[in-house]
Amino acid sequence: MTVFNSEPCELKVSRDLNGGIAIAEMIGRANYMALVGGGEQPKFSQNKVVIWDDAKQKVAFTLEFRTLVHRVRLSRSRIVVVLRHSVNIYTFSSPPEKLSSFKTADNPLGLCCLGPQLLAFPGRTAGQVQLVELARGNVSIIPAHSSPLRALELSSDGEYLATASDTGTLIRVYSTINYACIAELRRGIDAAVIFDLAISPSSRYIAVTSDKSTLHVFDLPRSIQERASRSSTPDTQRGVAKGGSSGGSRTDENGSQKWGILGKLPMMPRMFSDTYSFASAPFEICTDEQQASKGARKGTTSSTPTGIPDGNPSKGVIGWTSDKSLVVIGAGREGRWERFVITEAPTTGHRVCVRDGWRKYLGGG
Repeated sequence: MTVFNSEPCELKVSRDLNGGIAIAEMIGRANYMALVGGGEQPKFSQNKVVIWDDAKQKVAFTLEFRTLVHRVRLSRSRIVVVLRHSVNIYTFSSPPEKLSSFKTADNPLGLCCLGPQLLAFPGRTAGQVQLVELARGNVSIIPAHSSPLRALELSSDGEYLATASDTGTLIRVYSTINYACIAELRRGIDAAVIFDLAISPSSRYIAVTSDKSTLHVFDLPRSIQERASRSSTPDTQRGVAKGGSSGGSRTDENGSQKWGILGKLPMMPRMFSDTYSFASAPFEICTDEQQASKGARKGTTSSTPTGIPDGNPSKGVIGWTSDKSLVVIGAGREGRWERFVITEAPTTGHRVCVRDGWRKYLGGG
């Protein structure tokens, strides 16, 4: 087990636990973390959550379940354990006290977002999201998509909920205050597997990665309004932004109207009027096909709950390090750390997303 700084990419902690770990969840830089065993020789049972005290180098306490654990979320007051068909909430105490349990639709990805005041996870029907107020226990249902969910993300202030389905063409953004859909963002026209969604610290941008090996960055509605209010041009005051470009694709200053005048013609398909990313950049997808096929032959892939149904290492995991920079992480033997920055193109002044550095943080091989 290893722990790295996200920026710069530096190894901080390395522990030889003499066994495999499938899930490791931290609470910021605190000494406690949640571990679930995995791999060919699991260190711990895969139906058990181990709260590890790294300062004392020992197990603080454990939670055991009848089925495999698919994900764990932690805060300083709560432990959230995601099973394939339920989400269970406990106090972060020794011994832990069970507070509540919620049934969900089939959730092989272990989708769950824990914020300071809200908890979001799949509903009982595919495509729905349950939002739970942690203080009062009130539950609200958002019918986000007609197909199963692929990704969920809560903003750090808890005001936005972003969702994507297994179709992978649209990202929907909801207000957690009135549960209204306030934005539909189009990643692309072709179906794709969404790897991750991440909202920037001030909720200005949202970033998306997929198996198309492209990182997309969108404005969030609050950011769009702020940019419009700062402009003194009549067109922008009416909500029509000036033309720009990103990666050779036509886009306005808010990342919408990619298709220009076609988006304003009546009876045109909605993809011509949808909001597209204002910037995009390629990132590296390092495949571990040989490793995955080896595991499948040995029958180990299906028994390793890594949050991905086929058992392959996670790819395209996004972390914002500031409102202008983010990192994209890929796991596996060829895992990479890539840093991207949002800046302005020197010749046009349009916003672009460019790769600013990378490294194989596990050494390659």
